[in-house]
Amino acid sequence: MRMPKNKLICNSNLRRGYILGIETSCDETAAAVVESGRHILSNVIASQIDVHSRYGGVVPELASRQHVEAILPVIDQAVADAGITLDELDAVAVTAGPGLIGALLVGVAAAKALAFAIDKDLVPVHHLAGHVAANYISDSELEPPFLSLIISGAHAHIVYVEDYADFKLLARTRDDAAGEVFDKLARATGLGYPGGPKIEQAASNGKEKAFPLPHPRFDNSLDFSFSGVKTAALNVLNKADQQAKTQGVERECILSNADFAATVQETIVNILVDHLEEAQKMTQAGTIALAGGVSANERLRNKVQDLSDRLGARLVLPEIKLCTDNAAMVASAGYYLWQDNKLADWSLNATALWEMTEI
Repeated sequence: MRMPKNKLICNSNLRRGYILGIETSCDETAAAVVESGRHILSNVIASQIDVHSRYGGVVPELASRQHVEAILPVIDQAVADAGITLDELDAVAVTAGPGLIGALLVGVAAAKALAFAIDKDLVPVHHLAGHVAANYISDSELEPPFLSLIISGAHAHIVYVEDYADFKLLARTRDDAAGEVFDKLARATGLGYPGGPKIEQAASNGKEKAFPLPHPRFDNSLDFSFSGVKTAALNVLNKADQQAKTQGVERECILSNADFAATVQETIVNILVDHLEEAQKMTQAGTIALAGGVSANERLRNKVQDLSDRLGARLVLPEIKLCTDNAAMVASAGYYLWQDNKLADWSLNATALWEMTEI
């Protein structure tokens, strides 16, 4: 799937194009039509939150089955909402990885079948490149190069976006992702799923330093590690449970969910911002862009805004509706790949693991 990296031409000179994007990497079945990489004509999402919330997280097999049921109606709705015909499409872009392999296969199969049937180009899109591209929709003036912090339920990356399809990886998590920690700790406290919004909501009235949590660092590396934060936070909960049992009271009397959530959120946000600051100083990037589901977190947005102001960098934030998985971001990323002729043939397959540097 690795293709030559050819420098893309200036955005103002790019040809017009209608791209259908398809996204099924996890638990959202989505399709969208985007014009010229920047203008959303439709953006349809079939959420599976109600299906998975009872289990406290995504169940891969259930996700795949839900995608099979929803994919064709979602694509039909996206094309209808866009007010164009299938013949007017220039290409079909699809998330080919990384993600849950069964879920990805549904989207890839649908995209291949549709592109073949209507004789249009097929464009494989990296899921994280899609998250970065959400910023092109939110900010019509954004062009590479810039620095991007990508944080989601499965990923924590800092990348330098050298061109629309050319990424230099500066940091990644070596274990858990920030969003994954939010999910697991929200489940442990009974706050529910998805964890990120639940933690953020609970943290609004909590103390940000109710107990100490570690800030792991690696020598000569900007990589993240959140497993230690998760384990330490779970130990705090367990101790509070034991103390509450001894005293015959509810855990909330010992440690409130608000204080727990606020301390966890502040710790994770500070780790992300500290590493991002080092990356900016290393690259001297004049623009910083957030991406991924966790980029919707208001505390993170505010602290990165403060950082950007202090460093004299411009901050680009994706619209909240474009932070979580959606197909508009896939169509946007696909547009620039299509411009650069980075296409796939009918042998395209989904891949659970795909490095951004291999696009």
